[in-house]
Amino acid sequence: MERYQDINRKTIDRWVEEGWEWGIPISHEEYEDAKNGKWEVLLTPTRHVPHEWLGELKGKKVLGLACGGGQQMPIFSALGAECTVLDYSSKQIESELYVAKREGYQIHVIEGDMTKKLPFEEETFDIIFHPVSNCYIKDVQHVFHEAYRVLKKGGILLSGLGNEINYIVDKEEKEIIWKMPFDPLVDDKAKQFMLEEDCGMQFSHSMEEQIGGQLKAGFLLADLYEDTNGSGRLHELNIKTYVATKAIKR
Repeated sequence: MERYQDINRKTIDRWVEEGWEWGIPISHEEYEDAKNGKWEVLLTPTRHVPHEWLGELKGKKVLGLACGGGQQMPIFSALGAECTVLDYSSKQIESELYVAKREGYQIHVIEGDMTKKLPFEEETFDIIFHPVSNCYIKDVQHVFHEAYRVLKKGGILLSGLGNEINYIVDKEEKEIIWKMPFDPLVDDKAKQFMLEEDCGMQFSHSMEEQIGGQLKAGFLLADLYEDTNGSGRLHELNIKTYVATKAIKR
């Protein structure tokens, strides 16, 4: 039976080829703007990450975890960071290499799976930038433990996290129809729905799993903000479906 990670990798590759918004690299003009101090990045659909969350990036070692696509890492490179990106989508990796070649900077790219041990030594990075992606994996605790391991002491983990709300409602976002947790590996109905929608294998995760999981890994939660989907009925009702967190390795 095909691993759910491989199903999701192929799904993301297809989405990128179809013009997925999270797979469109930044333009040359946006890169130049970043070099001149004008920039924004996203962990969640619509709210920009506060600049103070990242601080001075010149000379910092940044890991983009499940963060391919040529959207954030080029910005950080323009600001003087030494960037590494790990993503299991070959298409997202291609975008990173495309922008790096176009703009003439170096980036270390790894086509890898964050559900496995990260291929880095302990205390390698100053910052990990981890946009919304935990909805595509079953075990988020492993990711937080690995992030903690490869960050330097005092290092920062910036994460985009989906709460359970998107997984409790129907496609029109009008009725509550799903029991939590939403897990297609154990719920045949959920699996069938994912197959019919052709959107990979996705998993709901509670805030206990995701914020609590960071605390269990040893992080200190320093700040957070909430965000909506950016479109759809839940967005129109201003119902928050995402949380961005800043956590520090103690």
